[in-house]
Amino acid sequence: MASAPKTIPQSSPLSAEANQASALAAYGGVLTVDLDAIVANWRKLEKTAVPAECSAVIKADAYGCGAEQVARALSKAGCKTFFVATIEEARRVRAAVPEPTIYVLGGYFQNTGEHYARINCRPVIGDLNELAEWDVFCRRTGWTGGAAVHIDTGMNRLGLTLSDAQAIIPRINAGDHGITLVMSHLVSAEQLNSPVNARQLAAFRSIASEFSGVPAALANSSGIFLGAPFQFDLVRPGAALYGVNPTPEADNPMQQVVDLKARIVQIRTIERGETVGYGGTWTARRPTKLAIIAVGYADGYFRAASSNDGTRGAEVIVAGKRCPVAGRISMDLIAIDITDLPPNAARRGHMVTLLGEGITVDELAHHFGTIGYEVLTSLGHRYARVYKGGNVEEPLVKPAAEQPPSPPRVEQPASPPPLPS
Repeated sequence: MASAPKTIPQSSPLSAEANQASALAAYGGVLTVDLDAIVANWRKLEKTAVPAECSAVIKADAYGCGAEQVARALSKAGCKTFFVATIEEARRVRAAVPEPTIYVLGGYFQNTGEHYARINCRPVIGDLNELAEWDVFCRRTGWTGGAAVHIDTGMNRLGLTLSDAQAIIPRINAGDHGITLVMSHLVSAEQLNSPVNARQLAAFRSIASEFSGVPAALANSSGIFLGAPFQFDLVRPGAALYGVNPTPEADNPMQQVVDLKARIVQIRTIERGETVGYGGTWTARRPTKLAIIAVGYADGYFRAASSNDGTRGAEVIVAGKRCPVAGRISMDLIAIDITDLPPNAARRGHMVTLLGEGITVDELAHHFGTIGYEVLTSLGHRYARVYKGGNVEEPLVKPAAEQPPSPPRVEQPASPPPLPS
């Protein structure tokens, strides 16, 4: 009979630092999220937008940084309003922060009212059909949790048309309407001199002024830096919270949030004339030393950052120095040219830096042929995640794939007054 397999002890006498190092050894990469930097970015945006309230957009798992962790840190810092994309995202956030207001940008669908009421969050309503369905639910159940109205001023994506918005003004003037926010979204806020900004501002200011007593919101991250006329009562920063430059025509005013490291799994040398990677598109022009690291496009490090004989790709930091990618990025592996490093500066098991130490999200986005938003939201689920700062109690190491706890049920009021039709 075969002997039973040995079990791994669940605890050890090692220090916290040693336990962390042991846990990290199981992963090819480590994604560190600086919650203090996120809080500092939020406070900078809040100060820029005074006297407007500064909310936080934490959709897409807080742009890949961890919605629960970010929500708790920002809530403790004073953030009172959050925006997510879906009801499921709202469930996760509500489980982490029971008090703040949560808006769901994806809108309202028939028969979803109970989901909103159960977790006490608010839909962002973008057409008259949604508004009618929301009214039916509120009248039927007596729910008075509130909703936002989204008005399209030029994005042509979601939102009531200006004429539809005008049509519901009598409802607003009648009072007790349940609308807690009127909002729109800027098309080209990152372009300071875009004439679209002025057109959208004029359109939104005109219609929002007719929503008597209802707070208004227009500015996203970049919109905050367009100045006070764009800030209204509430601003909705997203990417800037996570270190993406909201002012691409100037220096980035935000702190870097994410640090990404990957492990060297092999050091190898090749001769002049040999090729590296799929397709043999990169040829060594000298005897070359390579470090192979355990991250690839399956981890969100895009294949577009590859290099070939005619094009230099992205760089990583190895032993404090920038070293170029050599050849095509694979699903799980990247080759790095470390020929110019001192002997023994890089060894098997050492970590290299893909984000951080001067490599910004926006720089990586340039090599990926995309924007910082997509870089952050694409970072994969095979990294160990380390959260630091934020005055939040978190495990030193948290696997990214760990599922959040089931959210608590929030009962709706027993008998609130119905909304008027």
